Amino acid sequence: MSDMVARTGRHQQRYEAGCRLVAGCIPFRCRDSDDSSDAKSEKVVEVLMIDSTSGPGLLFPKGGWENDETVEQAAVREAFEEAGVRGELMDLLGHYHFKSKTLQDEFSPEGLCKAAMFALLVKEELELWPEQSVRKRKWLFIPEAIKSCRHEWMREVLEEGFSKWYHEGA
Repeated sequence: MSDMVARTGRHQQRYEAGCRLVAGCIPFRCRDSDDSSDAKSEKVVEVLMIDSTSGPGLLFPKGGWENDETVEQAAVREAFEEAGVRGELMDLLGHYHFKSKTLQDEFSPEGLCKAAMFALLVKEELELWPEQSVRKRKWLFIPEAIKSCRHEWMREVLEEGFSKWYHEGA
């Protein structure tokens, strides 16, 4: 399979107790603060979000976890396919349940999904990636990202999972 083609189709999807298993991440970077009034340089965190193909608001990369990959490999693949970034997968931020309006099928007629979400320290931002024609990416500070989240459960990942993890790990 070509590296520049996003995986499609549902035949390899993993399910557990009627839930489609999903993997995703919050891509992030740390950089020096623009505030030069401080003698010691403060680090600021930005997270990378992508636009939704099905409506307003921004998302974090995520998608189905498939039978031939680990959950970590799935999260890394989704970051590459949807956001065009590669990096170092950090901690699991938690598992989050949500309902997909667009992805209901015979194995999950309600569209129930369980997402394993990770933090991904971005090391490389690619100029070409599989979904670049349908997605734009945007670096945001956390408060702005919280306001921009299309889905409540993604806001929860950012506010509870990521922010708590980042502050403890800093």
